[in-house]
Amino acid sequence: MSEMVDLTDDAGRVIGRVTRTEMRQNRLPHRCAWILVFSTVGELFCHLRTPSKDVFPSYWDVCVGGVLTAGESFDEGAARELFEEVGIRAVPVPQFPFHFADEYTVVSGYVYTLVCDGPFALQAEEVVRGEFVAEIDLEARFAADRFCPDGLAVWQAYRSATGRK
Repeated sequence: MSEMVDLTDDAGRVIGRVTRTEMRQNRLPHRCAWILVFSTVGELFCHLRTPSKDVFPSYWDVCVGGVLTAGESFDEGAARELFEEVGIRAVPVPQFPFHFADEYTVVSGYVYTLVCDGPFALQAEEVVRGEFVAEIDLEARFAADRFCPDGLAVWQAYRSATGRK
């Protein structure tokens, strides 16, 4: 059976349920949790997505996270995604709601942060490898490698919200 996800309206309110496949095929608006994982020295965890991902395969991402399942709260989804993708059982800190849309996806969600040095147990189906990157080196990495556009937008919003340059 296909995974069910909540369909949302323009304001991010749940208005129905569809399969994940239908959501992707029709670019339907849905919900997501994004988690920025920092080391204790302030480096940001970036990871390379597998070639089998349904959007942005083989792209780097600055966020752990993903699509919420139907009926799942943002907090539940964020904790689940942390465990699924990097093997961490933790409660990330909610930061702010976030909306993103491009030619592939329309999503309303919530941004979280977590400070954790690992160790990580990367999920082979979703993550090829990961590494911490110093904040001063991020722009060069963004220019050199392909990064998920929603993750980059989350990072920019986080920088603005926290007064980072």
